[in-house]
Amino acid sequence: MVQLKANRFDRNNNYQPILSNREIDEYAHAILKDYKPELLQEPGIINYQHFLESYLGMQILFHDIYNADSDKPILALTAFRDGMIKVFDRESESIKKVIVPARSVVMDNSIMGDDKEHLALFTGMHEGGHITMQWHVYTGETFDGELFDPDFEWNSDIEPIVYCRRSNIESKLSKKDNPTAEQWREHHADYFAAAITMPEATFRPFVKQLLREHGFYKGWITMGKDEDLDILAYDLLPEEISEVYGVSKRAARIKLKTSGYVRGIV
Repeated sequence: MVQLKANRFDRNNNYQPILSNREIDEYAHAILKDYKPELLQEPGIINYQHFLESYLGMQILFHDIYNADSDKPILALTAFRDGMIKVFDRESESIKKVIVPARSVVMDNSIMGDDKEHLALFTGMHEGGHITMQWHVYTGETFDGELFDPDFEWNSDIEPIVYCRRSNIESKLSKKDNPTAEQWREHHADYFAAAITMPEATFRPFVKQLLREHGFYKGWITMGKDEDLDILAYDLLPEEISEVYGVSKRAARIKLKTSGYVRGIV
């Protein structure tokens, strides 16, 4: 597995990597080149379960994750250490605790239906982002089990089980909100999911081709000025991207925006 080589770290948050979007794009490219190079040659759908299990060495579990706040649904979680979580047992209609081993991902059953495959794909890759970029933040160790920095006192208040809610998945961070360290970790994981499901190597030429097919040659669309352009940017392009890459239209819209192909109101 290709390991992240970050140049900057936040010492106040367990050496959390400080990463730009471009650095995450480059990291995702290196991983795909090592895992399945053909995904860098032609647009296609990555098999997230195979990637998590065979490449990252993770175990995938499926449960009805217990959530006390129904307004903030939990889609998945990543366990960096052995632990226990609460789940809803449908047979007994009760809440119980189950063991989750270290280096495992738990996908909530609510996103495993036939009509949720786009969300399941992106959520799985989001959890993969946590593992690949933040392992030492939650464990204090490298992937080989060595201490990341033997002389550093790790903050044990950071829980080794990360719950990812709907608001964390297919999202876009606003720097105006002065994000916390946790919000930055979620942003990095989410951007990683976009970078690896829609890699720059195929995404940019594919979108440029789509724009030319729709009669646009300057390289981007500005929203908020023309209803037909708004429909193209908000519905038609995301739908075509969704079909090719297996992501949701929401994820495609955000990628179009962050890549500079759609400007103005989103």
